[in-house]
Formats: sequence, structure tokens, C-alpha cells
Amino acid sequence: MERHYSVAIDGPSGAGKSTIARAAAQRFGFLYVDTGAIYRTVGLAAERRGIAYGDSAAVGELLGGLDIRLGHGEDGVQREFLGGEDVSGLIRTPEISRRASDVSAMPAVRAFLLDMQRSLGRSMSVIMDGRDIGTVVLPDADVKIFLTASAECRAERRFRELAAKGIDMGFDEVLREIVARDEHDSSRAAAPLTVAEGASVIDTSELTLAESIEAVCTVISEKLGVRP
Repeated sequence: MERHYSVAIDGPSGAGKSTIARAAAQRFGFLYVDTGAIYRTVGLAAERRGIAYGDSAAVGELLGGLDIRLGHGEDGVQREFLGGEDVSGLIRTPEISRRASDVSAMPAVRAFLLDMQRSLGRSMSVIMDGRDIGTVVLPDADVKIFLTASAECRAERRFRELAAKGIDMGFDEVLREIVARDEHDSSRAAAPLTVAEGASVIDTSELTLAESIEAVCTVISEKLGVRP
């Protein structure tokens, strides 16, 4: 049987997880899974339904009727579908980011999505990024990495990303949201953001994107004994 490898990449918002994980997956020929995008899709569904923040009962009722699917193009880029609609672009706004943070703290949501995430990890070689991959979703992952960077550095990256998309949001506001998200993700009762046991910690604050990708690929290569 073909050996399947699993790589878990965790870290706070803005650490570059998605970009770096996607690039690493392409190098190794693994499937890239952006779990944060899945939570964003649930957040979008809650937003469209007009559910109040923190209303876990209403979100729990919503889950039963959700049809969330993932797709991957030839370029390996993940696409998110909600009821057959491609919502990949719609889930990347600041409002849906806040929604994602809200619903991701709900045990019912995490349980709802856990099987989907784990089944992907069992069926093929994956690089999966999120906030609880190495601790909860794939606790037996072959490689565990925790990507981080200073709040100011992450806010600057997010600020530039939003500006490139034409979203007008001041740096100070972006920084406040980053700090608030860190506090929320680290203190929540359900699967808080933390460094998984045995994870390699990589701080990207002083690294370029290319250097960050190289650092992650080096860890994966050394742990798995394979070359990209």
C-alpha cells in the first residue's frame, strides 16, 4: 500500500500558514487542506441566516442542513462550496473572519467538521493548516509545525493583503483585530490555540516568504526523510 503522510501546521492568524502550507504541498505533491476556510464557510452561512454572535444553539440547528464541500483545481488551490455555490472569495472579508472566529469556538461546529478533516488525512498525503490540527484534528501527524510571528508583523501582512483586495481598513484596526483574535483563539474552551507536543516552532517575523517556505520544507523533509 502507498504510504500516506500527514503534516499539521498550526499558528495564529496572519502567520502565513495558508500561503506557506500551499507552497509546501505543491513541492511535495501533497494535498493542501485549509481548515480555516471551512470554518469561514460555516461563518458565512451563519451570517446569511442572520444568527447572532455567540448563539451556539442557532448555529447547531444550522449545521444539520449545511452542504459544505471542498474542491481542488489542477493548481492545488482549494475552493469552498456552500450548497453548490463557490464561496471561496466571499469568505475572505473581515466580517467573515470575525464570524469564523465566533463559530470555531463552538464545540458543535468543531465536532461537525472533525470527521471531514480527519477523513482527508486518512485517504491521502496532506498538509493541513489551522489552529488545532496537531493537537486535536491530527494528533498523530507525522510532522507538526507551529508557525508564528509578532502581532505587528502579522497585522502589517494582513493590512497589505486587504489593501490589495480593495478593502479599506486602517492598520491600527487590523492590529486590534489580530490581538483580539489571538486572545479569543488562545482562551476558548474548545480546542484552544496552543503548540502541539513535539511541534517544530518557526517564527517568520524576520523571514521573507521564500525563506519561510524553505524553513517549513526543510522540517518536513528532515522529519519524513523525503525530498520535495
